[in-house]
Amino acid sequence: MEIIDSWIESLSNFAVEDLLPSVILLLVGMAVIRIILKIIGVALENSKMERAAHTLVKSVVRIVMYIVLILIFLSGLGVDVSSIVTLASVLTLAISLAVQNALTNIIGGFTLLSTKPFTSGDYVEIGEKSGTIREIGLAYTKLTTADNKVISIPNSTVVDSDIVNYSTTGKRRLEISVSASYDSDVDKVLSALTEAANIEKVHTDPAPFTTISSYGESAINYILRVWCNTEDYWDNNYAINKRIKEIFDREGIEMTYPHLNVHIEKK
Repeated sequence: MEIIDSWIESLSNFAVEDLLPSVILLLVGMAVIRIILKIIGVALENSKMERAAHTLVKSVVRIVMYIVLILIFLSGLGVDVSSIVTLASVLTLAISLAVQNALTNIIGGFTLLSTKPFTSGDYVEIGEKSGTIREIGLAYTKLTTADNKVISIPNSTVVDSDIVNYSTTGKRRLEISVSASYDSDVDKVLSALTEAANIEKVHTDPAPFTTISSYGESAINYILRVWCNTEDYWDNNYAINKRIKEIFDREGIEMTYPHLNVHIEKK
């Protein structure tokens, strides 16, 4: 109450004619903040810092500068700023307890910024969510999925989750499983799979690899493994699967499905 009483006393002694300089200072300060934020934006664009983290940095700087500007403005009105700082410390403690999750997300954002488990544009898997990193915000990390949906994941959840980054090395291994009838020649099937992998965007080093993976109840299971650039992963997946069916049909290789043979003996 003493702090509030001191504010009221300060404002009661405030002269109206002194308001104009304070208002001008406030307006100039806001303009300066906008200019500084633009400069910081340009500096971030030219820096090596990940683009996804730019929003986080600018948000923190904006908040700090506006707090300082408000304190300067109130000081110009004759308000005891030291008492405000004291009250703000108490309020900060109370608010931090009330918004603990939000603060945890903010701290998580700085953790992601410093550890750099992914960069803007990387295709990642965070827990059960997967997509391309779009932005690391003050509280959330945003992913863009393959079907152009935007998923916002709390930064604290991202930090606590297993993160799989498919873009770190720039290439991925594509593995396709298929089955063929026991009646089909094994070498013929392996040759057909190798032919299906012979497309422009598939790496030749390491070369495509085919083999028998297991023997099922109704068919032999095969695996085709190829390497490609990360950005070509899904295009190659669709193209190779299509080519496998076309080549199997051409070569007369039967793709089986689960079935049961019943033999009846007459006595």
